[in-house]
Amino acid sequence: MAEHFDLLIRNGTCVLPWGMEAADIGVRNGRIAAIGVPAGATAGETIDATGLHVLPGLIDPHVHLRDPGDAAVETIPTGTKGAILGGFTAVFDMPNTTPSIVDVEKLAWKQGYVEQVAWCDMGLYVGGTKTNIPELVDLELGKGVCAVKIFAGSSTGDLMVEDDENLEKVMRSGRRRIAYHSEDEYRLQARKGMFKSGDPYSNHMVWRDEEAAFLGTRRLMALATKTGRLAHILHVSTAEELDYLQDYRDICTVEVLVNHLTQVAPDVYDRLKGFGVMNPPIRGQRHMDASWEAIRNGTVDTVGSDHAPHPRARKLLPWPECPAGLTGVQTLVPLMLNHVNAGRLSLPRMVDLMSAGPARVYGVVGKGRLAAGYDADFTLVDMKRQRRIEESWIVSPSGWTPFAGMDITGWPMATIIRGRAVMREDEVLGTPTGRLVRFAG
Repeated sequence: MAEHFDLLIRNGTCVLPWGMEAADIGVRNGRIAAIGVPAGATAGETIDATGLHVLPGLIDPHVHLRDPGDAAVETIPTGTKGAILGGFTAVFDMPNTTPSIVDVEKLAWKQGYVEQVAWCDMGLYVGGTKTNIPELVDLELGKGVCAVKIFAGSSTGDLMVEDDENLEKVMRSGRRRIAYHSEDEYRLQARKGMFKSGDPYSNHMVWRDEEAAFLGTRRLMALATKTGRLAHILHVSTAEELDYLQDYRDICTVEVLVNHLTQVAPDVYDRLKGFGVMNPPIRGQRHMDASWEAIRNGTVDTVGSDHAPHPRARKLLPWPECPAGLTGVQTLVPLMLNHVNAGRLSLPRMVDLMSAGPARVYGVVGKGRLAAGYDADFTLVDMKRQRRIEESWIVSPSGWTPFAGMDITGWPMATIIRGRAVMREDEVLGTPTGRLVRFAG
């Protein structure tokens, strides 16, 4: 009797852990049942992937979906819809919402909400503060929690831990890897008075200079080494940090953002004004070159979007009144495919950075590779499809992208989560069925 599957993906080129090869994939009960399927096999549904590459489901490990917060800017339903349109099967959402996710009650609300409204699977960060340090040991083990997030600079109110004493206490409360926004808050505050309203937008990278980032990372590595607590430095943006972190691979993993691989100062500020302002800032060419070298030499473990929408009207304000943060979850995959086509990295390396890498760093269970027994999460891409990024395509209520008008080669054609197609050729299918990602504790 012929084998029967719930779903067959036929005729695609699969990006497997050991390389790229033509292979058919069979799915049962939401998981990969077979790679390499007999010609006579049958299925309830068959997807013809001729001309497409089949990637393990891609993960954006760094988004701010602003929920709870202002629904006119972003929500989990709209942000995850943008994610599946952009080719992501899972995203990891930051805790600096209104209110912040820093205790059991707020985490429980978000856990329940996600599994009612999310279009893709989600991991949740919990925020570390100076007042919830004793609770972090339990919060980090909550259902769907990917990591504790610490703002060592660039936050407001209680959601910041900037001093060595409390940072060390955080590192001694729990055992999983901690994700850090690494800028030195003392240097940022000391330099703030050097600038005034209406100064050029490019002053954003002057204020939040290389030393502010590098100093923050040096301090964190000293404390991580002292305590033995694993670290993940988010959105590393300087050549100095990337070189320095090569000596801390035993204790630290590294994220870079697509913005720091794609946009360069001063051009970004001249063209985009407030729509080029983010933290850490977009910097000059030598830092972009260093980021690409770190991609090539293996220093970088993950690439994220740091999707952080703000209302268009607020981004039009003069600097520094305009808020820092750019949209990106819907455009990250096309941009990285475009970089692959430009020869800056290989498709397998992109998959390592955007699927296997997040799974390794955060301890994801059952995702991150095409392998029997893993979740049947797939991102199908057309490496030859040419399109222009247009704001009419963006589903975030904020309605803008800093990449509008950019011509791209390579595009996500389908997003499949646990064997169910949720997006095909820009069409969102069915109803939200996202779940919380499982993590090893």
